[in-house]
Amino acid sequence: MARVGLTTERLVRAGAELADEAGFGEVTVSALARRFGVKAASLYAHVKSSHDLRTRIALLALEELADRAALALAGRAGKDALIAFADVYRGYAREHPGRYAAAQYPLDPEAAAASAGGRHAQMSRAVLRGYGLAEPDETHAVRMLGSFFHGFVSLELAGGFSHSAPGSEESWRWLLDRIDAQLRAER
Repeated sequence: MARVGLTTERLVRAGAELADEAGFGEVTVSALARRFGVKAASLYAHVKSSHDLRTRIALLALEELADRAALALAGRAGKDALIAFADVYRGYAREHPGRYAAAQYPLDPEAAAASAGGRHAQMSRAVLRGYGLAEPDETHAVRMLGSFFHGFVSLELAGGFSHSAPGSEESWRWLLDRIDAQLRAER
């Protein structure tokens, strides 16, 4: 029988908090059980395994990120949309580093189909619609944006830009200006 007060949603949210505090790699059923002061067996009524827990945290992170991006993009186009979209990803990664790492977790095809991943791709394409790119350039640009956001944020979170001037904020804005200029030149 499931322990009173423990639900799948509560465990996933606690796992997401643990990921932000200790790192996504530290999230296991055992670690979560310690957090709740229960035996790991108590949690198996709600999650099947550490992989299942991590998958659920990844789905939560993708959903949270998509919701934030959708709000930021509302009513924006062109460079304003590009900057808002980029800033959401960077802000989320800074605020929730463990959840951001979870959003990169490889999902099986069924979980991927049920995830907010499709919303992320649609929003990327919506941002790029303002630049009038045709296929296959639009797909290349979607991949470029994802690579830029993830690469910059990952390096920044690892402290890669902390020991030199100019600061990472200045570089972030400079790079977004260059991406906007390149996308406009592709028309």
